[in-house]
Amino acid sequence: MLQPRIPVNPLPTGKPIPLPQSTSDVEPAAPAPAPVVPARTTVQLTPGSALALAAGGGAVVLVVGTVLVSMLLAVAITGVSVAVIAVVLRLLVRDM
Repeated sequence: MLQPRIPVNPLPTGKPIPLPQSTSDVEPAAPAPAPVVPARTTVQLTPGSALALAAGGGAVVLVVGTVLVSMLLAVAITGVSVAVIAVVLRLLVRDM
């Protein structure tokens, strides 16, 4: 039923060929019943758990921010070091 039917035309004539119509008298199968989804349990937050959740989220933001800032500082320090080395090497090569 879901397989494509592609007409084969060994000698093109420029005329469209109609697709053959299905002549089967088979009735379509009844749809399968939908699966039963179990009821979801609701999560109830108490004021204490909400406060703990907010504190945990804040701690995660601070840790991620600290890591990103330290990576940025590492790149900046490396860039400055490479620039100083380039200046020193230029002075050494010019004096030769």
